[in-house]
Amino acid sequence: MMLFSIRWWLAAVAAASAMPATAADAPAPSTDGSREVARAKDLWSQSPHGAMLERILPPAVEPRQLPEPRSEGARLTVRYCVQCHYLPNPQMHTAERWDSVVARMVWRMQGKGNLGGLMKDMMDKVEAPTDQEIAALTAYLKQHGQGEMDSLHPALGSEAGKMYAIACTQCHALPDPRRHTSREWPGVVERMKRHMDWANTVVGPDSLRTSPVLDTAEIVRFLQRNARTELKNQ
Repeated sequence: MMLFSIRWWLAAVAAASAMPATAADAPAPSTDGSREVARAKDLWSQSPHGAMLERILPPAVEPRQLPEPRSEGARLTVRYCVQCHYLPNPQMHTAERWDSVVARMVWRMQGKGNLGGLMKDMMDKVEAPTDQEIAALTAYLKQHGQGEMDSLHPALGSEAGKMYAIACTQCHALPDPRRHTSREWPGVVERMKRHMDWANTVVGPDSLRTSPVLDTAEIVRFLQRNARTELKNQ
């Protein structure tokens, strides 16, 4: 997954060399998000802050993997979000959280925020969505937001539940284990481990001890115990 993402982004950078850097001259939006990503990556390469922008989010999802990838909401997500970081998965936050996240991101795209002049410099050539686009973008992200596990669920009081909460909330809302079946969870957890390693978050090595110590196998078992029941073939 990670190697594929890197290759994909490198291909986007190569394609960007023939593209204009201003919105006025930009071609019509592409159906697969490739033009938007290429242009953003090109701007990153020219920015003194580009290396930092590349480290905000891991390259975890591509435009074609977004929910309803040809929808207006998906197009706006690609159009505006990749200007500053890799594409976010709508399930990174709950529907309730997306309102404040989008408002904060738009504020930053407008060159505002608590970093003052630095934020304005970082957002050079970055375009902010219109009010109508903000409404459509927010609605899309909320529609496909994360279904969060009830914080009062008794299973979260167990040692395995505590490990799960510590590990997952470092990066996103705590997913409801019923989102996947017991057979699907091991692969999902393995993919999340790669993202956490990329982001230098705590994955349980001796040098970064937590209490309880994060045990991936135990987290997988916890998820499988609370997973969605897999329907048998009729």
